[in-house]
Amino acid sequence: MGYAMAAAKPGGSEVLHKITLGDLTPAAGEVLIKHDAVGINFLDIYIRNGAYPWPVDGDLILGSEGAGIIEAVGSDVKGLVVGDRVGYTLANGAYASHRVIDAAYVVKLPDNVPSDLAASIMLKGLTVAYLIHDSYAVKPGDTVLFHAAAGGVGLIAGQWLKALGATTIGTAGGAEKCALAKANGFDHVIDYTSTDFEAEVMRLTNGEGVTVAYDSVGNDTMARTITSTKRRGTIIAFGQSSGPYADFKITDLSKGSYYLSRPTLFHFVGDRSWLDAASAKLFKAVTDGTINVSINQRFALEDVAKAHEALTGRATTGCTILTV
Repeated sequence: MGYAMAAAKPGGSEVLHKITLGDLTPAAGEVLIKHDAVGINFLDIYIRNGAYPWPVDGDLILGSEGAGIIEAVGSDVKGLVVGDRVGYTLANGAYASHRVIDAAYVVKLPDNVPSDLAASIMLKGLTVAYLIHDSYAVKPGDTVLFHAAAGGVGLIAGQWLKALGATTIGTAGGAEKCALAKANGFDHVIDYTSTDFEAEVMRLTNGEGVTVAYDSVGNDTMARTITSTKRRGTIIAFGQSSGPYADFKITDLSKGSYYLSRPTLFHFVGDRSWLDAASAKLFKAVTDGTINVSINQRFALEDVAKAHEALTGRATTGCTILTV
């Protein structure tokens, strides 16, 4: 019988507990996946701790990306059959041995993309895809600031941005994380624990600022991220690992006639044509060597609370997955 790791209410990692899954039968348009691996992300923590609205009454199964094998197919599903290896990203429901999911969010995995790799890149890799191709189309010669450069999204972004011909400036905490980011494509890496990143960005850009800045940190960085961006530059806010930035005023943008966007991955993956094209682009990048993905932490699904503690304690680098 299948099981899942759920939370009954918002709170710390202690709210996570094991529940038994009942009979799982896909309805029309759905498939049943037996997970091999599940990704873990800060999004899961935002939801668990109540930073985002709690979407259900009672137990909520967290987790937003996974990969495995289709065990059953509902009616009206086209292009997917029992035995197919697949991956997906969709908010909540992935911390489970099995999952019934709308087939519209599921993509087949190429033979040379194993399940653990897919589980580590469906959310993070597709996040990078919409950030650098859709939210702002990075081109050769652009100067880019990317916070949390040693995290799962950051390490993918550093490599992909390098392939696009951008000049990249990353931030990370501590010498080890800075070295890791530098080894994954970033031209310059600033240790935010010992250096004022805004001052260093302005020095590196001869006082001009960056073309585009990507900020998933939020409260600790956003004010200086804005002022590290050149006049008429673009700021993409896509997370809040240090908490939401509460002091923003629309007039802040007038300081440099900035463009500001707050995109969400799930507004992209709901567009099937985008999902197919972006997944194909991502899989090509990881199989042709443009992007090398490091799965640096593995936890058993039942040990997900420990994984959350490692992530919030900034004790992780690269990607973290749960094995089923």
